[in-house]
Amino acid sequence: MRLQGKVAVITGGGSGIGRATALLFAREGARLALVDRDAAGVDETAAMVTAEGGEAMTCVSDVGEPGTADRDAAAVTARFGRIDILFAAAGFSVGGTIMTTSPDDWDRVFRANVGGTWLWARAVVPFMRAQGGGAIVTTASQLAIAGGAGNAAYIAAKGAILSLTRTMALDFAADRIRVNAVAPGAVDTPMLRRSFGRAADPAAAEARSVARHPLGRLGRPEEIAEAVLYLACDAAAFTTGTTLAVDGGWLAG
Repeated sequence: MRLQGKVAVITGGGSGIGRATALLFAREGARLALVDRDAAGVDETAAMVTAEGGEAMTCVSDVGEPGTADRDAAAVTARFGRIDILFAAAGFSVGGTIMTTSPDDWDRVFRANVGGTWLWARAVVPFMRAQGGGAIVTTASQLAIAGGAGNAAYIAAKGAILSLTRTMALDFAADRIRVNAVAPGAVDTPMLRRSFGRAADPAAAEARSVARHPLGRLGRPEEIAEAVLYLACDAAAFTTGTTLAVDGGWLAG
């Protein structure tokens, strides 16, 4: 098992990519701390992990709220004694151009995506330093590289995560903390379904999204989880500061 003896924190663990990654990490031997503001969702993920013989604790928190990551990271180390992996999967999107996005919505998107990534990385780095290393995986998007219409705050936030990932990789390389990003294409998650639901014609919006992928379909959360596992495990020991696109060919096309 590739994560035997490791402790992993997964934000956004209540659904979608976070949930799929939690289940995969548990099968690979990791003990888990699952963070989400959706109490029912994160409890359900934890129950799924337990049903498969894994071990998980939950933290019902808003990742963008200052102080919560520090509090929760301390709780994780109190229970498990260490933190080896952070997968910052929590995200939030509202849609809209710069003209139709309110200042409040802009701030909420950045607070969840960029703020949550920053605050959780800031919380775990001291523990990783003390134990001699660790791995942080952030969640970007193919849209941060290719661009896209009608989702200005989200795309800008994901671009910021790419830049933050690279600078953290350089800042903490000497501490043997690797920092990489995964850049999914359109993945069939509750957040994507909500995005389609904001369109005047949700079915047409989904069809357009599918058509942008040369592989001709949406991604599955489990496929992104496999990429996260690679970046988090020792197989990627010489990989830091990079972005792994798992996008069905979107960027190539």
